Amino acid sequence: MSYILSDGPQRESLLPFTFTRPVADIRIGILTIREKWEKHLNTSISFKTEDYLSEKFPLFTASENVVINAGYMPTPNLIQAIKDLKNGEALMDGEEYITYITKDVHEQFEASNYKSIDFSFDGLTIKNAWDIFSKNGEAIQADFDLITKGRKSQAISSTNQVVNPENIFLEEGAKVEFCILNASTGPIYIGKDAEVMESCTIRGGFALCNNAIIKMGAKIYGPTTAGPHCRLGGEVNNSVLFGFSNKGHEGFLGNSVLGEWCNIGADTNTSNMKNNYAEVRLWSYQTEGFAKTGLQFCGLMMGDHSKCGINTMFNTGTVVGVSANIFGSGYPRNFIPSYSWGGASGFTRFLPKKAFEVATEMMKRRGIGFDEKEARILDYVFEMTKKWRNY
Repeated sequence: MSYILSDGPQRESLLPFTFTRPVADIRIGILTIREKWEKHLNTSISFKTEDYLSEKFPLFTASENVVINAGYMPTPNLIQAIKDLKNGEALMDGEEYITYITKDVHEQFEASNYKSIDFSFDGLTIKNAWDIFSKNGEAIQADFDLITKGRKSQAISSTNQVVNPENIFLEEGAKVEFCILNASTGPIYIGKDAEVMESCTIRGGFALCNNAIIKMGAKIYGPTTAGPHCRLGGEVNNSVLFGFSNKGHEGFLGNSVLGEWCNIGADTNTSNMKNNYAEVRLWSYQTEGFAKTGLQFCGLMMGDHSKCGINTMFNTGTVVGVSANIFGSGYPRNFIPSYSWGGASGFTRFLPKKAFEVATEMMKRRGIGFDEKEARILDYVFEMTKKWRNY
């Protein structure tokens, strides 16, 4: 039996993050979607995704394959229903599949080819990019319960001021001294070898994953997640950083999502609410227009390997693609295509060769090589995003 997480119908609505990863590699809460499923099923899981991503995120098949829609987060009831499923059957949530068992994983799913079983799903789903931050609180709580069940936290130093300490968990090697930790509004999770420097104020829910750092004096409002090896500083509210990204200085980041290998310059600010308090619209790659989010608060969506210089000002509901480099005074437009170089005064094309040089240097600082596999993915993204660049 092989378990496979499929991108499902929501891949395009989760761009720019799914330009460079399957849906299952998105981080929400403490864990990625794949990591959640692997913990619940106690087995490894592979990916059914776009061909250009499959070298980095491979597919492994067997005589029977359980294909799971990666937009659905695991729950105990769903896990049991999947274990009870037989070949040729599909769990359905209305018109959308949750999971099905097939011998031919490459075959396009057609509900008429399966015995459909209606399933009343009461768990967490992600179907739009803004779900990643807006549902992050629920995801942090679910992951916290899953990860810490039956385990004991490392001791919390007496130098800290703590509210609701039973809702705080420190992994081995975590360092927290002279900070305020308020877990009354949600759990606080500090990962292995992560560090919270002095004078930080944290209000849960909050997840600081392994080897990540919060700089001195930072103010963190939950629900916020900083993925592995991230750097956080300044003021952060209800945001998710996937991993290896930096927002290490003063400035405000709110209701936002950053992919991997992003860097936010010092004193950069994101607007997360319109001056007229109207609903925020966000660029949709599907419709090539601005979609209603139903949210009053929505900040910055930034794809992998994008950067901005010091004092950058992002308007409410800004979408930045992959490998963009933004700088200069004023507000750049609120949709910045992948491989753009510039700011409010205008953009030019950021050629892959130059973008790869930047990526190589940033990744080298973390002891990770920029390889041909990564380059091929980013080259493909450059070609597929040409239509949104008029330069």
